[in-house]
Amino acid sequence: MMEVKEEIGKAITAHDHWKQKLRQAIDTGECESTPDRVKQDYNCSFGKWLHQRIDENQKHSEYYEAVVSIHADFHKEAGKILELALTGQKEKANALMRLGGDFSTISTKLTTLMKEWQNILP
Repeated sequence: MMEVKEEIGKAITAHDHWKQKLRQAIDTGECESTPDRVKQDYNCSFGKWLHQRIDENQKHSEYYEAVVSIHADFHKEAGKILELALTGQKEKANALMRLGGDFSTISTKLTTLMKEWQNILP
C-alpha cells in the first residue's frame, strides 16, 4: 500500500510542476514537450503507473476509474493550453489557466481525488 501512497504523492507534485511548465510555455512560447505528447495521459510517470504498473487490487478501488478519467482530462486540457502557448495565443492560453476555467477545475478535482484515495489507504 505504501507504494500506492507514494505514487499518488509523487503524481500530485508532478502535476503541480506541469502547471508551472504551462505558465512558462505561455510566457516564452517554448516547451520541451509537444501538445500531442502532453495530451496522452500514459506518457507521464503517474499515467504509466496507472495504466501498467499499479497493483491489480488497486484497480478495484472506488477511486481508480475516476482518477484514470480525470487524469486523462487533465492531459487533454494541458495539451490544448500548450498548443495555444506554442502558437503565440497567450490570451486564450491564459484564459484556460484561470481559476474557474476548465483546466483549473479539472486540476483541482484530480488533486482532490488523489488525496482522498491516499487518505483511505492504510
